[in-house]
Amino acid sequence: MRTMLYTVLCLGLFTLGACHPNSPKSMPAESPEATPEPPAVPSPPVVAPIAPAEPPAPPTPPAEVSLFDGKTLGNWTITDFGGQGKVHVKDESLILEVGSDMTGVTWDGPLVRMNYEITLETMRVSGSDFFCGLTFPVDANHCSLVLGGWGGTLCGLSNIDYYDAANNETTQFYSFENGRWYHVRLRVTPGRIQAWLDKNEDEPLVDMDITGRKIDTRIEMDLCQPMGIATWQTSGAIRNMKLRRLE
Repeated sequence: MRTMLYTVLCLGLFTLGACHPNSPKSMPAESPEATPEPPAVPSPPVVAPIAPAEPPAPPTPPAEVSLFDGKTLGNWTITDFGGQGKVHVKDESLILEVGSDMTGVTWDGPLVRMNYEITLETMRVSGSDFFCGLTFPVDANHCSLVLGGWGGTLCGLSNIDYYDAANNETTQFYSFENGRWYHVRLRVTPGRIQAWLDKNEDEPLVDMDITGRKIDTRIEMDLCQPMGIATWQTSGAIRNMKLRRLE
């Protein structure tokens, strides 16, 4: 009997075990989907700033150049003084006729501003005042060599320290003859202006140390800048005008 009960008990336990559901297996946790990274944006290329273009340098004349060919005005333009006389070419000469008060021409071509010489021949055709007022550059400034002004004989530079040719240390007197050609040489170097008349190399007409001096032109001659030739109530003539650069 005991054996039978033991058997029944074992069978019941076995049945209960068989009927109990299996525990569910643990499922692996789902990993969240990875968020895609945005595509990389390429950095703009580094562009070096463009330097502004420098203005072209003004043309430089050759070592020696003729400023007047004896045929046409070339690079000379008639200066508009107002009341100027006629300007024309005759017999290979540039003629500046009597004006009220000034007649002249201004250079509009290549130019040297320092270390140069200008040579020319000039003549008073008629009248009794300056027949060659040569305006020329002195580095960044300008000056004028006056021949035969203030009644016909005065020569000098205008202006030095605001004083014109009649009132500074370059004042000279020379007796000019109408109808005669005079040779002129002008030299501009750093700190000095020199001029010779009639090829007199021993006695310069002007030999001026301009170091530290104020160099400019009289207001009447401003229109001749940077280089020009003018007369005052007088008829003048110019020929064989050349410019030579100095080494």
